[in-house]
Amino acid sequence: MKSNLWLEHYPKEISNDFDFPKYNIAKFLIDAAHQHPNKTALHFLGKKTSYQELLQKAYQFAHVLKELGLKKGERVAIMLPNCPQVVAAYYGTLLVGGTVVMTSPLYKENEMKHQFNDSHTRFVVTLDLLSKRVQKVRPETNVEKVLITSMKHALPFPKNKLYPIKAKKDGFDLTVNYDSHTFSLEKLLLKASFAPIYEEVDIEKDLALLQYTGGTTGVSKGVMLSHRNILANAQQTTNWCYKLKKGEETYVGVLPCFHVFGLTILLNHAIQQCSTILLFPKFDPLEVLKAINKHKATTFPGAPTMYNAIIHHPKVQQYDLSSIKVCISGSAALPESVQEKFEALTGGKLIEGYGLSEASPITHANLFWEYRKSGTIGIPFPATKSKVVDSETGEELPVGSIGELVIKGPQVMQGYWNLQEETNDVLKDGWLYTGDMATMDDEGFFAIVDRKKDMIISGGLNVYPREVEEVLYKHPKVNEAAVIGVPDDHWGEIVKAYIVPDESVTSNELKDWCRDQLANYKVPKQFEMREDLPKSLVGKVLRRELREEEKIEKKDEDKVFIKA
Repeated sequence: MKSNLWLEHYPKEISNDFDFPKYNIAKFLIDAAHQHPNKTALHFLGKKTSYQELLQKAYQFAHVLKELGLKKGERVAIMLPNCPQVVAAYYGTLLVGGTVVMTSPLYKENEMKHQFNDSHTRFVVTLDLLSKRVQKVRPETNVEKVLITSMKHALPFPKNKLYPIKAKKDGFDLTVNYDSHTFSLEKLLLKASFAPIYEEVDIEKDLALLQYTGGTTGVSKGVMLSHRNILANAQQTTNWCYKLKKGEETYVGVLPCFHVFGLTILLNHAIQQCSTILLFPKFDPLEVLKAINKHKATTFPGAPTMYNAIIHHPKVQQYDLSSIKVCISGSAALPESVQEKFEALTGGKLIEGYGLSEASPITHANLFWEYRKSGTIGIPFPATKSKVVDSETGEELPVGSIGELVIKGPQVMQGYWNLQEETNDVLKDGWLYTGDMATMDDEGFFAIVDRKKDMIISGGLNVYPREVEEVLYKHPKVNEAAVIGVPDDHWGEIVKAYIVPDESVTSNELKDWCRDQLANYKVPKQFEMREDLPKSLVGKVLRRELREEEKIEKKDEDKVFIKA
C-alpha cells in the first residue's frame, strides 16, 4: 500500500485508529433522545418531530412487530420514501432485533417479488398508494403481514386534510383493501406500548441491514451489513466531519433513506450527532433552496446532479445559501466545474467521496478543511486500507497505474446473502474488489477512472467515459453530459456523448472543444442532444439505460433494413 501515503494528510483531529461503538445501532436514537429530548429531529413539510417523540414512535413500532411475532434476525422490508415513518420503522425494527430490508418505493412487481423472496421477508411497511402493488405480489412471496401507513399522517394541519383530496385529483388511489394479511399501521400503533424495548446484538454477526444492489450487473444481490459495519461507517463519517458540532447542525435530507448513502449519512451519522434533518420525499431544487434559506441548513449530502440543478436554477440568486458548511458528493463523479460553482455560490465546502453498498458505503473522501485534490475521490477513511491491483493476479500496481480498486476495513460487508460464489468473487483475503478502475498518485490520493464494464475500447485503445465527460462539463454551454461506447464495424466501439445543453450548441462546437483537450480516439464521434438523462433515485446518470436505448434503436434499424 505504498506505506499508506495518505496518512500524512490526516489532521491531528482525525485518527486512523479509533474505537467505534459496540452496540445495537438503535442506541444512536436512544442516546440522542436522552441528550436532546426536545430538539427537533425531523422537519417534514412543516411538521416537526422531536427526538423524544421519534424515540417513542420507534418503541411503538418495535412493540407492533413483537406483537405480530417477529423474531430476532427476521427481515422487515421498509418500502417508504423519505418521511418520518421511515425513520421510526428503521429504528423500531433494530430495537426489536430485526434485520431491515430497505426497498425502493419505485420498484415494479417483479423487483419486489425477487427481493421479498430472496430475503425471506415476513413483514412489509409501505404506503397506502403502494398497497395494491404489494398486495398483488404478496401471495407469491414469504410476506405474512403488510403494514400500511399514509403520507397524511406525517403532515401538519391542514396539509393532512388536503392530501387525500390532492392525491385523488392527481390520479392516485389511496384506498386500501384490508384483509387478514394487511393492517393499518396507525391503528396498531394506537394500541402499542411506549415502554422501552432494546434487543442486545452480536455486532460482528447479527445483520442490521440487507441492502440490495441496483442489479447493474445482473440480478440484484442482498449485501449483508452487520451492526459493526454500519456503526463503523457512521463513526468514520463523524470523525471526518470533526468541525461539525453535536446537536447544532441541520441536514438537507434529499438523499433517499432506502439508498445506503442516505441511510448512513442521515439515519445513522446525523442521528448519532443529534442533528435536525429536513426530510424531503423527493428532490425539488426550488424547495431545497427555500429550506436552506429558511432553516439555515449547514450540511447537504447529495449527488452531483443535485448540486448541478441548484447552481443552474433560475431563482438561485434569490436565496441565502451562506449557512452551508459542508457537502459530501457521492454516487457519481463530481465535475470540477460543478464543485467550483457550488462553493462560490454557498461559501461552503463541497468534496467528492466514494463508496458502494458493499462497504456501508463510504470508503474514501477528500478532506473538508485541509489539503484536497479536485478530480479525485480523496483518501481512505480512518481504519480503511486501499490499493490498486491487477484484477487477475491481485498484485499491487505501481503508483499512477490503472487497475482495480480494492478495499479493506471494518465497514466492508459480510458477503452477499445466500450467494457464496458471488461473495468469493469480490471478497478475497478480506479485500473487497470493487469493480472500479482507479489510480493512486504519489501523495496517496485515489481517482476513479471508470467502471470496468463502462470502459470503451475503440480501435484497441481504452477510453474512460469519465475523462471525456469532465471535458464536456467544462464547456460553457453544457449542463449535463454522459458518454458511452456504441458498436462500430470498423473501430469495434466509438464514443457517443449525450448532452443536455444549457443553451444552443452544435456537435461541431463540442467536437472542436474536445479535440483541443483529448486525444483523437477519445473525441466523441456522435452527439445526441437531449432534454434530460436517465438517472437513479440518488441522481446518478444511468449509462446502462443509454446503452439499452442504443440496442433497441439498433434492432429497429436492422428490422427496417431486413424489411427493405
